[in-house]
Amino acid sequence: MSWWNRRINPERRLGRRLIQATGALAVAAVPFTALLVLVETSFAPLKRLDQGAADDLHAQAIAHPAFARSMELISDVFQPLTWRVAVGAAVAWLLYRRARNLAIWAATTITVGGLLGLGLKVLVARARPHLPDPVALAPGASFPSGHTVNATLGSGILLLLVLPLVKGRWKALAWGLAVVISLAVGFSRVALGVHWVSDVLAGLVLGVAVVAATAVAFEAWRRDLGRRPAETYKEGVEPEARRKISPKGRTT
Repeated sequence: MSWWNRRINPERRLGRRLIQATGALAVAAVPFTALLVLVETSFAPLKRLDQGAADDLHAQAIAHPAFARSMELISDVFQPLTWRVAVGAAVAWLLYRRARNLAIWAATTITVGGLLGLGLKVLVARARPHLPDPVALAPGASFPSGHTVNATLGSGILLLLVLPLVKGRWKALAWGLAVVISLAVGFSRVALGVHWVSDVLAGLVLGVAVVAATAVAFEAWRRDLGRRPAETYKEGVEPEARRKISPKGRTT
């Protein structure tokens, strides 16, 4: 058996992780690919949705300056740099608490997702909306929304790191915050007239796809080590690290 065949053999640890992660990405990539095809072919219903939302929200922003300022605040506070700093701080904490594998997972997820988003922007090269009397301007291409990609990545990573530390209604609150922040960031970008609705949808799907794929790979690694199966969406990516990463835990 060749070196490569040994590595992709489902009986091998690395093989299982690669197969499961690839499967998760493939499943999650289906809606993203479908959306990209619709955008590239100027699918009429999607084009009407994009233009209609852009026009309606632009009119709202022009008529209500306070609304426009609130959208700018959301967009600025939860910009990509915010999430890179937040995840970077989490990685530093994890390394300090000797949770090296979690740190690698978080750093890999934010990096891979960010690079994919940038690469797709360059590849698709979609123009941003052109509206009269714009309330905001943004450089670069439009598809997918970088703000939305990074907000989904960052909130997803932090959510899966926090889940082992919280119980009951706090889990629901953590999930709610992650979802609301991601949606609010996407909405703000459309309201400011710098992205189409389809750009935001693509950003959400891409962010979820990357977090899901890396979480699946991490869970496969855990099972390879003989650890009990975990429900990642309830317990986070490494439930057994709860005491180690908790502020009240031990560093040894």
